[in-house]
Amino acid sequence: MLAMQWQGPGQALRQVRLPIPVCGAEEVLLRVLACGVCRTDLHIVDAELPPHRLPVVPGHEIVGELVQAGAHVERFKVGQRVGVPWLGGTCGHCPYCSAARENLCDQPVFTGYDRDGGYAQYALADARYCLAIPDRYDAAHAAPLLCAGLIGYRAYVMAGAGRRLGLYGFGAAAHLLAQVALAHGREVYAFTRPGDLRTQRFALSLGVAWAGDSDTDAPVPLDAAIIFAPHGALVPAALAACAKGGTVVCAGIHMSDIPAFPYALLWQERCLRSVANLTRADGAAFLAVAARLPLRTVVTTFPLLEANRALAALRDGAIDGAAVLMPVL
Repeated sequence: MLAMQWQGPGQALRQVRLPIPVCGAEEVLLRVLACGVCRTDLHIVDAELPPHRLPVVPGHEIVGELVQAGAHVERFKVGQRVGVPWLGGTCGHCPYCSAARENLCDQPVFTGYDRDGGYAQYALADARYCLAIPDRYDAAHAAPLLCAGLIGYRAYVMAGAGRRLGLYGFGAAAHLLAQVALAHGREVYAFTRPGDLRTQRFALSLGVAWAGDSDTDAPVPLDAAIIFAPHGALVPAALAACAKGGTVVCAGIHMSDIPAFPYALLWQERCLRSVANLTRADGAAFLAVAARLPLRTVVTTFPLLEANRALAALRDGAIDGAAVLMPVL
């Protein structure tokens, strides 16, 4: 099979031919139909996250057709569409797993980081961590749901039920969560890179109440804010934008250093927290929402062999919504 493989820091992805993997007892083999390009992939290939496995095939927003199932797999059938998220496995017995907090597992396995992912024509996954895809989405438009949607939804729940929600960084995750929040009757305020009028117009087209530069004051006090952009300087800005009792959620796996800020920004019961990974329960909850709501997943597709170009476009902020790789078989 063809795959785009990362071989180490300072290197672009390389086109390689690999053997089609063989299923273990709990695994499924998928013919990849689409694979989203996530900012976490960018953090991996830009070496902002420490390498876990080299070489590795990135990609953890996989939509595939099941072509082979291991002997112990009962949840999915050959021919079914299956989704593979970032969390690809856990130990099942550490204190976090035992407390239903598998997203914090001491020995996690991450798709496209610890095991090969979906930048390939075929992918192997542990069936116990896979998800069923809502029928209303084709493969390309379902792919962003599997991380941008899942992690974003976990952050959204942690942000609480306040009416006014700020989203800092309006990419793949924010464009989906804005729609969920609007469907729940909330006001959404979108903060983008300074001067990024294209993305601000995109946010407004989805129905947000306001869109503007991240270095300007919010037009109203926010009840909560979610930071998707990997810039630590946004943390004090988001705290300053929140009303008393507000919550700021840092939703990324990587962020630049947070600058010092006065205690007054945190005082009056403001809360600052992070989100780490996801649980299978998160996946089921969000995909149930996605099955009910007609989410408009805005995607730009790239052929598999143009994965480096897709990553560059994401790095440059040149994409509205999400980038998705489409393998050719």
